[in-house]
Amino acid sequence: MTPKIREIASGLRFPEGPVAMPDGSVILVEIAAGRISRILPDGRRVTVAEPGGGPNGAAIGPGGKLYVCNNGGNEWYEKDGRTFPGLADKGYSGGRIEVVDLASGKVEVLYRECDGVPLKGPNDLVFDGKGGFWFTDHGKTYRRSRDRGGLFYARADGSMIKEVVSALDGPNGVGLSPDGGRVYIVETGPGRFWGWDIKGEGEVERLRGGFGHERGHLLAGLPGYQLLDSLAVDAEGYVCAATIGNGGITAVSPDGKVIEHYALPDPLVTNICFGGPGLRTAYATLSMTGKLVSFEWPRAGLPLHHLNR
Repeated sequence: MTPKIREIASGLRFPEGPVAMPDGSVILVEIAAGRISRILPDGRRVTVAEPGGGPNGAAIGPGGKLYVCNNGGNEWYEKDGRTFPGLADKGYSGGRIEVVDLASGKVEVLYRECDGVPLKGPNDLVFDGKGGFWFTDHGKTYRRSRDRGGLFYARADGSMIKEVVSALDGPNGVGLSPDGGRVYIVETGPGRFWGWDIKGEGEVERLRGGFGHERGHLLAGLPGYQLLDSLAVDAEGYVCAATIGNGGITAVSPDGKVIEHYALPDPLVTNICFGGPGLRTAYATLSMTGKLVSFEWPRAGLPLHHLNR
């Protein structure tokens, strides 16, 4: 399916982490610029903060502050007006979770490590409405090696952080089911959608199988060269993940039986969020070409804690 899109803004430096605000603006990160920006409805860009490193996934948290996964920075390449991510930046400043005051632009670091182990490349996060949030650490990629990533849980007040699932292959987007009972992630390179049933604060039910690994429910895996990036969940429980290679948004039903693909004009589509009246508008970041676009979604988006729920 190829939706009719509306281009809202262009000239962005690898946009990601969109948050559709109630006033009609969209807050997003520009990873290659180390910047957080607000895109106004008329397409104008206003700088919110400049934390440096690699601000990535973002979400509104308690007190209306913006919580940001900062991956610490990557190398970047530009050709013919297009931007491409590279390996870990020589100036890599370490992964962290940051909190941004939207009024003042002040940036504070909430977490840099878990149990004494530094965070490598935090990527995406989602709040559960119970005082905490789930986030992924994608790791960092070097010329001949790559970190194994993980799924983490942390309290928004900085009092607790724990690794919940370890040894994942490039975990990227993260989201919650409409009833809050399952946490979803996607693995970038393998192109897999996973879900774990939540048992308590930062606790999930583990399914054992295949080489002794503790896994969750495998919702779907994509064939061919299709990589997965960040995600959002809609009100009917479809897990909607940005898809790289076959650029667009891939939506998978909660039982994994229905897979939809919405083609967008950029091979590096990196994120989606929902906003507008009834949360029926999808906003997507087209990162290689530096654009923010919108289009109608066939279902309502899922309201997010601390933002529109």
